[in-house]
Amino acid sequence: MTGTAQRGTARAPFHRLELLVGKEALDILEETAVFVAGLGGVGGWAAEALVRSGLGKITIVDSDSVCITNINRQVQALPATVGLPKAAALMKRLLDINPRCEVRAFNRVFSRETAPFFEIEKAAYVIDAIDSLSCKLDLIEYTAALAAKGAGPRLFSSMGMACRLDPARLKTADIWETSGCPLARLVRQGLRKRGFTGGFTVVYSDEQCISGGAGTLCGGGRCLCSNKDTEWCSSKKVINGSIVTVTAAAGMILASLVIRDIYSRTAGTGQKSLPEIRHG
Repeated sequence: MTGTAQRGTARAPFHRLELLVGKEALDILEETAVFVAGLGGVGGWAAEALVRSGLGKITIVDSDSVCITNINRQVQALPATVGLPKAAALMKRLLDINPRCEVRAFNRVFSRETAPFFEIEKAAYVIDAIDSLSCKLDLIEYTAALAAKGAGPRLFSSMGMACRLDPARLKTADIWETSGCPLARLVRQGLRKRGFTGGFTVVYSDEQCISGGAGTLCGGGRCLCSNKDTEWCSSKKVINGSIVTVTAAAGMILASLVIRDIYSRTAGTGQKSLPEIRHG
């Protein structure tokens, strides 16, 4: 089989996408690297959507392991993967989808201290789906610092998706233009305290939270997690309810922001430009 024929066979799974966005956009997707931090109900679906769309390089980061309570909303969470590191379980799934994709998986916390380890500067896009507020702020600030040097990736960030039922209430906006999302409010407050005045695109919901959550059983005798040494939930005061129809929809929107950004640059569609991340 010739090199051209081999390439054509390898591209066959993405033929319908090529019909939609064209060969040039698909070529760029194959060469694009994306960094995804947080592989829960949002980040895992974003990663899968990108790999199913022909993305050539992806780095996935999460320090947690699959818990039985993740099965209702996390793409890599199955009875067979309970107890496994989320990053490793998702890596296997992504390579099953596209063995040609270069996948780097890290079972590690993202923080200000660990940030240089991940080589984020090699990515064209960063998807932030981190739950921890401090780690989330660290990723936003670190990505902005790279952008300030003129070679940083573009950031797309997820706000709070728990306590909602209606995916039709999901929106995209600059972080400073969000309303009705408690996590977005905390992010804005945290960024102000850090002296950050830049902007970036976020996915958020303006649906009023329908549940106040409940005390966690995690870490105790009634904990359902098979790996109590790595679970994070016991550090939380409450655990909020969540549903896959909202979290997965947010992940799909994050992936679509990457794909549409690439397409708009190749097709000259005149689509409204998404806000660039900037460091004020």
